[in-house]
Amino acid sequence: MYKFLSVIFILCSFSSLAQDPGFFKISVSVSSEIRSAFVNKGRLIVRVTGPITPGTNTKPEEVIGVTAENWDPSKPFVFTTKQKNVLVNGVEKLKGHISEKFYYQVLYKQNIADGNDRVAGNLYSETDSFTLGSKTKLDLVLNKLVTPAVVVNHPFVKTIEIKSRYLSEFFGNPRYLKASILLPSGYFENPDKNYPICYRAPGLNGRFDQINGTINKKEFTDWWFTKDAPQVIYVFLDSQGPFGDTYQVDSDNNGPCGKALTEELIPEIEKLVHYQPSSKMRYLAGRSTGGWVALGLQIFYPDFFDGTWSYSPDPVDFEHYGLIDIYHDSTIFYNKYGYLQPGRRTIYGEPTFSMKDWIAGENINSVTGDYRVSGGQFGAYNAVFGPKGSDGLPTLMFDPFTGKIDHAIAKQWEKYDLKKVLEKNWKTLGPKLQGKIWIWTGDMDGLYSNVATRFLQKFIEKTENPKSDAIIKFTPMAGHTQEWSDKAVLMMVAQKAAESRK
Repeated sequence: MYKFLSVIFILCSFSSLAQDPGFFKISVSVSSEIRSAFVNKGRLIVRVTGPITPGTNTKPEEVIGVTAENWDPSKPFVFTTKQKNVLVNGVEKLKGHISEKFYYQVLYKQNIADGNDRVAGNLYSETDSFTLGSKTKLDLVLNKLVTPAVVVNHPFVKTIEIKSRYLSEFFGNPRYLKASILLPSGYFENPDKNYPICYRAPGLNGRFDQINGTINKKEFTDWWFTKDAPQVIYVFLDSQGPFGDTYQVDSDNNGPCGKALTEELIPEIEKLVHYQPSSKMRYLAGRSTGGWVALGLQIFYPDFFDGTWSYSPDPVDFEHYGLIDIYHDSTIFYNKYGYLQPGRRTIYGEPTFSMKDWIAGENINSVTGDYRVSGGQFGAYNAVFGPKGSDGLPTLMFDPFTGKIDHAIAKQWEKYDLKKVLEKNWKTLGPKLQGKIWIWTGDMDGLYSNVATRFLQKFIEKTENPKSDAIIKFTPMAGHTQEWSDKAVLMMVAQKAAESRK
């Protein structure tokens, strides 16, 4: 893999910056060494970032994006931030920073099979610096290729990759499913034993190589490879999709991902580790996006999975989609009082990022110039929950520049609104979900996801026939996924499995 700055930067040349610090003339070249890997019509993504603003934790930055149409890679691609097809965000943040040092880097997003930025096949440049306000022409060269993720070589780690017939037929070209597997400490002493198995759904755009971070934590491994550690098989799923995270569910745009997971990948994993489905010890866990996936899969496949642990799930109620009601609000950019709708906050309630800025950033990252193929949070939501458009791309639920909600499209999101799914189907779902749902959320969730979880709790408390025994916990003043712990989850999984054996 490669090392990126904490943000993605870019190249530039400019004039009269003292008068207009947001103006850039940009020239990008492709080095001869990686020219054979170049794919036309990719997205050039640019950030210029500088020192931390005094009194804050933020850096002034400008983000630039343009789709490179008809680029001959043997020649530089040149454009300016004044062109209509070039999207720019953050100009105002550069004002007042003349003569300060800024850093820049270019990323070329060309892997159409994966909506994320930092994935195999995309190109990027070295990082360089300049002084804002200078008249120096700055050119950067795409000279590095993002390489595929590699899972750590460890005797207790297995990987699996299969060709998905369902997804290959849907897209008309070969598609593959991946996962990595962490075996319990006693596995090789009893390789044919039937162990409980827990599927860990990753956070947004997470990959199967996230097992590396877990196995490389000394505190975790010192515990895991002891006789006292739970004897559970821990599987790390992969969320790759052309529009970003697939959320592991069937959708009009990503195809039959849920069907492929439950009918193709999971059976192959369980064959590999000798798991017996009849033992009913197949569990789910995840945080953030993975928290939604863990809860969603349990609800959509109530007989297939035997319990879920969901931390800080993405909105489970679309009437409280963060602070937005997608069914009744007119726009996602402003609230009903006329103020900018915040998208993120600190645990003390201070807004740090507006929905308008959030979507502007995703528009820049997308080859279409809107958030549909940004690979970001809302690009992923839109692809998973919404219908496919006549152009073969996801239909926009809201306007990318005004935030105006298309309520006809929003209505079609209802089948993924987990609270509505439970409300409409409680008579049949309720009995199947007894003893299977555990949710935790911090009451100062940085993405406001706790609001939706609160309203799910209100529904759960009113259920009858059966009265739900779902466990939903909130911690005051806690932030997004703050109490997530692989160790805590695995201990709860082991306890649940032990109870099921009685």
